[in-house]
Amino acid sequence: MWERTLQDLIRGLRANKKDEAKFISKAVDEIRNEIKGDDMELKAGAVLKLTYLDMLGYDMGWASFHVVEVMSAARIHLKSVGYLAAAQSFDQETDVLMLTTNLVKKDLASTPVDIAVTLNGLTHFITPDLARDLSPELIAMLNHSRPNIRKRAILALYKFIIKYPQAATHARARLEERLEDSDPGVVAATVNVLCELARSNPQDYLSLAPQFFHLLTTSSNNWMLIKIIKLFGALCPYEPRLVKKLQPPLTELISSTTAISLLYECVHTCIIGGMLQGTNGNTLARQCVSKLSAFIQDDDQNLKYIALLAMTKIAPTHPHLIAEYRDTILASVDDQDISIRMRALDLVSAMVDPVNLQAIVQQLLSHLVPEHSSMLPSAAQSLAQHTSSTPANPVLSPSQSPAYRLVLCQRILSMCSQNTYENVTNFEWYISVLVDLAHIANVDIGAEIRDQIVDVVGRVKAVRRYTVKLMYQLISDDTMLRNAREEGSCGEVLWAAAWVCGEYCEELAEPHKLLPYLLDSPEISNLQPEVIAVYIQAATKIFGTWAASIARRWAEEDLPEVKSVVDQLTTSFEQLVRSPHIDVQERAANSLQLFRFIRADLEAHQAKPVSQALDSAEPLFPKSLYLIEPLSAAYELNLVAANAQASVPVPDGLDLDAWIVPPPPEVVSDKPMDRKKKTKKGKSKEEDETGIKASKKKKKKAEIENRDILIPVEIEETPEEIAERAKRKADRLAQQRDDPYYIDIDPPKSVHVEEDIDAIPIVKLEGLPSLPGPSNVPILRATSQSFSTSTFEIDRLGEMPEGAIPSKTISVPVTRQHTPDSEQTLVPPRPSNIPAYEVSASDVRTSTPEPIKVKSKKKGTAKKKRTPVVDT
Repeated sequence: MWERTLQDLIRGLRANKKDEAKFISKAVDEIRNEIKGDDMELKAGAVLKLTYLDMLGYDMGWASFHVVEVMSAARIHLKSVGYLAAAQSFDQETDVLMLTTNLVKKDLASTPVDIAVTLNGLTHFITPDLARDLSPELIAMLNHSRPNIRKRAILALYKFIIKYPQAATHARARLEERLEDSDPGVVAATVNVLCELARSNPQDYLSLAPQFFHLLTTSSNNWMLIKIIKLFGALCPYEPRLVKKLQPPLTELISSTTAISLLYECVHTCIIGGMLQGTNGNTLARQCVSKLSAFIQDDDQNLKYIALLAMTKIAPTHPHLIAEYRDTILASVDDQDISIRMRALDLVSAMVDPVNLQAIVQQLLSHLVPEHSSMLPSAAQSLAQHTSSTPANPVLSPSQSPAYRLVLCQRILSMCSQNTYENVTNFEWYISVLVDLAHIANVDIGAEIRDQIVDVVGRVKAVRRYTVKLMYQLISDDTMLRNAREEGSCGEVLWAAAWVCGEYCEELAEPHKLLPYLLDSPEISNLQPEVIAVYIQAATKIFGTWAASIARRWAEEDLPEVKSVVDQLTTSFEQLVRSPHIDVQERAANSLQLFRFIRADLEAHQAKPVSQALDSAEPLFPKSLYLIEPLSAAYELNLVAANAQASVPVPDGLDLDAWIVPPPPEVVSDKPMDRKKKTKKGKSKEEDETGIKASKKKKKKAEIENRDILIPVEIEETPEEIAERAKRKADRLAQQRDDPYYIDIDPPKSVHVEEDIDAIPIVKLEGLPSLPGPSNVPILRATSQSFSTSTFEIDRLGEMPEGAIPSKTISVPVTRQHTPDSEQTLVPPRPSNIPAYEVSASDVRTSTPEPIKVKSKKKGTAKKKRTPVVDT
């Protein structure tokens, strides 16, 4: 019969691609017949063809026993086929592996060629049982006379230890001997195995440090040096003395080697091993950064990536060395590879300081500006699109990716705000950056920008004037208002703009000109409900400030203008009252009532001659103009310190452990309990009848009898108390009847109540502040477009409660120059307008109070009320 060889099978597969399944089915039937014969050559050929089919995805598990038969062949070329098939098809669940133990032992004791074939195939299908049974033979083979067998045995030992960890204890001594082997290949294999084993438990291999150090200083094998350096990087955290020992050889390798892989491994080990500290460490760090900067300028993208990754780890300890290559690093931010851009952003965030912050942020902002020219295809691209049948997809720049733009915006905010804005020297510049970021971000970063604006304005008083100017422009921007609901429009910034303009509107001389932008614009409905609510609050505050300024310099010619503004605001609030959002509706309703009162007062106002006003106590202006300003300007809004709540002292006489409302007392009956005594005879009789059940009933009954019985006590009420209770009930029912959120199942009958006109309260406007002289306030106090060069004072701590111990330093000037070797000098704090808090010595707790110990009285025979006894 003509047998098909492996070459014939491959030719047949190529010739029958249209009907491959039918051809393979026929070939498998032929292989089944061939593999059952006694001819070992024919059986080995069939197993070889099955191995090829197994590589194509066809199962050969049914022939596993025949594979073992071929493994036991005497000829080496047949044995190699069997071990190849076993390595390809056997797994941990193969049932015939238990038959291979003696076979493998026999092959390991055979000729060197058989040993080599056996070790090559055995490592692919080794099981815990086989590793346990064969580990003695393999460990003994580490002393084989031939170097290639020793090297194969060492490499196979690693797989044995993975499956059977107890083998490491027996093989440790032999492995240490192989480190001094005469063959370099055996030493390299030993180093490789020990390096892999030390990953899981490095401290167990500290005793081998002298031998590894000798190999590090004498070997010229770059591959083995990489492994040794990796191993030392894992050992240094457990043996600090290795750091000083390894610095000279690693410095020599970094300066002399031309192998890039070895150079990077030396640098990486110096970083993770803590070798960059101290005098020698600074020199080594400078050398490492110099080598890594050369990697960044290389055309190989992989070298750029690993160099940026390594520099990011050096930056926390040596930022001044990284800053020397700022231009090189910033050039990587423009790279087309998004992964390199992200690593460059990490490095830029780590190297930022007060000196280079503005330059770095300006360059990062340039990546967010849309590039209109890049959208147009080139001439070659246009020609390719016309000639090709399928249109070419435009290649998008990484700067257009929303994910990258979001990360870029977050990095800009984090760099500027880290450690309470310690790197920001000009807060006018930072406010302008936040506004620019809101316009060009095109991602959902508005909430973070809003929080930053409010925080900076609250901490830095000198920047409020400039911020109000920019926020005025932001509110009056129709494009921002029109696109507020679109994704990436940063509409939340309008919340901060309205809040700042309302809180610090005294910076404007004509704040009423901002009111139409807050309430009369038809695009306000595009805003979020929480933004509209802040718009209402800001409009009310702005009018209050403007009305008070009008009252201070009152002239009768101002009355029509005030009426017009009030009518305009009243109309806007009447529309907002119908809003479906409860917060908007509530704020609009509150403001509407205030402005209706003001409008009524303005209508009732009559002009008075100056001579009559001097003789009368009544002012010339309508008193309602001072109605709103005291509601928002009574106290200055300051930041609250982080530990303010914990610093509030406990007032005298306040016991935090005492009951606010004491619990009702327990009422004990005066009548003694009638307890029936059972005779011994009755007891024994009951036990005889019910046994254990009767004893349980007795215990349960005794527990019930020993409990306290509460008897309700009827308290007689006096006629005055009855009338008071009835009045409270009537008031409660009337309140529930007028409450729209209270649902009454059984509403009472309507009772007509006559309104007492005299009982209606009247708002009195007496006690208003005195009238200052007229003042001419410009529309903006700062008209210069350039940023201020003065020192900004930032409140880093916040306001502490009254009675708390204030911090020694209230605020620290931000402007400072950062150099790596210069000493930091303390700047005395500026005087504050807030008076210092004075705390008496008796109010300060110097220690934790003694805990209250509670003891319970012993239970007596008589029934008494159980109350805790407090030790004083």
